[in-house]
Amino acid sequence: MCRWAAYRGEPLYLEEIVSSPAHSLIEQSHHATQAKTATNGDGFGVAWYGDHPEPGRFRDILPAWSDCNLKSIARQIRSPLFLAHVRASTTGGTQRDNCHPFVNGRWSFMHNGQIGGFDRLRRKLETALDDELYGARAGSTDSELLFLLAMQSGLQNDPLAAMSDAITLVEQQSMALIGEALVRFTAAFSDGKSLYAVRYATDQKAPTLYAAPMAGGRGYCLVSEPLNDEADTWMEIPGGSAVIVNEHGIDVAVFEPAGIPQAVMPAVAMKQ
Repeated sequence: MCRWAAYRGEPLYLEEIVSSPAHSLIEQSHHATQAKTATNGDGFGVAWYGDHPEPGRFRDILPAWSDCNLKSIARQIRSPLFLAHVRASTTGGTQRDNCHPFVNGRWSFMHNGQIGGFDRLRRKLETALDDELYGARAGSTDSELLFLLAMQSGLQNDPLAAMSDAITLVEQQSMALIGEALVRFTAAFSDGKSLYAVRYATDQKAPTLYAAPMAGGRGYCLVSEPLNDEADTWMEIPGGSAVIVNEHGIDVAVFEPAGIPQAVMPAVAMKQ
């Protein structure tokens, strides 16, 4: 399983999440504590938003802990919204096109999880993409395909409904072709304005997701694992949830594929 971290709020240097904390994302790349495997060394990537609508991006197949350029970039880039990911591959080879985050226009996406029986589903799912989005598929992972399916479903218009529709399609095709559906999905995605995340699984084993305030409460980060030992700061997001971080703060909603998330709960109470 992969590890990732995302932030939206008052501009921060990427290093404040990627490399500086005691349990930074780079530390998690070789010593994850809440994953099946402690090592996430099959590449890394960061996507950040600045003065242009489209995000900047840097990805490589080296382990995050061994790439000096990553630490240098993280120290210099300051952004109000960014996504960072370290990869432990489950589908797709170790190549740059399979490293997260994935980008399409102004949208960025990263994922931790898997689609059961993906090799048997891949061809059928790819046929659901129109020619433009199929042509945008550069890698071979289930993660990138889920992202493009969400784009196909209208991510730019209703992000959470589109992600729900994409997962619903995967589950329906899984039942039709395999007779069962296994989806484990914890992902973050953004249009450069709001940050979204989903924690969901068909088997109640959704990869972990936590949230905490940063920048003196003027921003929030979402992470696979807490960045430090301050337990009171971090709130675990329950399975079957969607998260929205925007200029109003952080909200958590029920996430149920085949339907639009309901009953958004007002700003999650967190200690500052």
